[in-house]
This record gives sequence, C-alpha cells and structure tokens, in this order.
Amino acid sequence: MTITLDILPEMEQRLAQQAAVRGLEIDAYALSLLEDATRKDVSSTVSHPETKSFVELFAPLRGLNIDFEADRKSDFGRDIDL
Repeated sequence: MTITLDILPEMEQRLAQQAAVRGLEIDAYALSLLEDATRKDVSSTVSHPETKSFVELFAPLRGLNIDFEADRKSDFGRDIDL
C-alpha cells in the first residue's frame, strides 16, 4: 500500500534529521514510526475521566438544608392503574 502525505517543510526537515541520526532513509523511518504507532495498546493512550468519591460528587450540596425525610411524611406516592 502506498500512502502520500503532504507535510510542512519544517516537519520534513525534522523527520530527515531524525532518520539520518538512525541511519535510515526518510521513508523507512516514517514506516518505522507508523509500525510503532500501530503496535501500541490503544487503551493505554485513551484518557479516562477522573473518578470521584461520593463525598466529592455531593460536595456542592454540602451546607444546603435539605430534609429528604420531611417530604416523605406528606407524600404517599401515586396510585397506578394496571
């Protein structure tokens, strides 16, 4: 398979320098970079959202005077016709 990439001259220059350091032609070095990228475990590169404890989740409610039990005393639910 052949892939054609349009890259900036600065990137081409850096790629050429890095290839030369390794004693490779640019195309061989670019191929090695692609091979390395496809070998990596995708799950290790995916960022996971930060998990929070219950204390952290409900921190915005701290200090509010909410009495959930008071609502239960007057609300007995609703009849459901089955």
